Amino acid sequence: MPMSCAVVAGPRGMTTSFRPGDPGYDDYRKPLNPELDPRPTLVVRAETTDDVRAAVRTAHEQSLPFAVQATGHGTHVAHDGALLLNTSAMTSVLVDPVRRVARVAPGTRWGDVLRAAAPFGLAPLSGSSPDVGVTGYTVGGGLGWLARAHGLACDSVLRAQVVTADGVLRTADADRHPDLFWALRGGGGSFGVVTGLEFRLYPIPAVLAGAVTFDRSRAADVLAFYRHWIDRIPDALSTAIVLTRDNTMTIKAMYAGDASDGRRLLSPLFTAAGPAVTDTMNVLPYADAAMGGTFARTFDQVTTLDDDLTAALAAEPDCTVEIRHWGGRIATDEGAAAHRDAPLSVILDRVPTATTAAALTRRGHGSSFLNFLPDPSRTATAFTAANWSTLRSVKAAYDPANFFSTGHTVPPTTVTQAA
Repeated sequence: MPMSCAVVAGPRGMTTSFRPGDPGYDDYRKPLNPELDPRPTLVVRAETTDDVRAAVRTAHEQSLPFAVQATGHGTHVAHDGALLLNTSAMTSVLVDPVRRVARVAPGTRWGDVLRAAAPFGLAPLSGSSPDVGVTGYTVGGGLGWLARAHGLACDSVLRAQVVTADGVLRTADADRHPDLFWALRGGGGSFGVVTGLEFRLYPIPAVLAGAVTFDRSRAADVLAFYRHWIDRIPDALSTAIVLTRDNTMTIKAMYAGDASDGRRLLSPLFTAAGPAVTDTMNVLPYADAAMGGTFARTFDQVTTLDDDLTAALAAEPDCTVEIRHWGGRIATDEGAAAHRDAPLSVILDRVPTATTAAALTRRGHGSSFLNFLPDPSRTATAFTAANWSTLRSVKAAYDPANFFSTGHTVPPTTVTQAA
């Protein structure tokens, strides 16, 4: 431990922490977003649950705002002046192949789970990148390539350990603190520091997956075909169409079934798109099948790709556009994550043109999804009105003073929201 670092007293010893100017401060304060340069008052690097509890107590004692960061993927605001709890050192995975269950610590990344589950032919409901943290992704909902077949990642959670605002470690599941358990499955990190998750794994050793690239010139026709084609495919097949800045159109797909069936199902879509420029579609272990996503500067869910929206998206200049098929088991409402009934989402990596914005306004739900929402001021749009109201009540029960008030915050019902 560097001699210049600060310490926070915990029940079992001393937790490494850093103040501005200490060696290590810059290593643990920065998120992945290069636009953010946070300057927290204190950075605490936790290694145990007791360390987490000590950090919560210290923030109370010193009247510091409190923030949590593991991999830094989900950090959207600079936590200036806060106590920043870094859980990146808390990494562990335990797989029970008989029960098909995994237990993870808060700093664990999906790559760790994939490697641990693969020898047993099992797969988690992971996201687009193995470098993404399991906990933040899951409590934010978790839309992965197996979601149509098995639901959102939050739906697979069986149990959570969480340090709440009073510094108490609680176990939340269907029988113990069921209201908190419901909120943690898609409601975000506003209810406590999750120090452990237990979730289901699925017997999926291999998948047909990859990306096929085409010229973008037929994008409007392909999107028009896509809106009807998605009504005829099984839940085991997930797809997305990505229109890129370099004038290409990429169809991403994953099929959790027989490869010949998957190729047959995809054939009409590929035919509509025209001659392929590149093709990486292949059978491979699920652990190797991650496909990156598009940064969501603009996100909405739509009921259908009508002609106006199709034409606008196809013509959107200097922009990456991703249209993704939802449906299937995603629509099963088992937790707080809302807006599950829309069959499609639209993502743009910048603010759209007026034409596209108008088309989205006509067909879009005006909704968002926590994992794709960089603006914490719009957190409420990630939920239905009913779920938002329930989340605020749960928040009031476990964090009435709004101690966890950074990032995607759910204000308790006892706190008046700003107009």
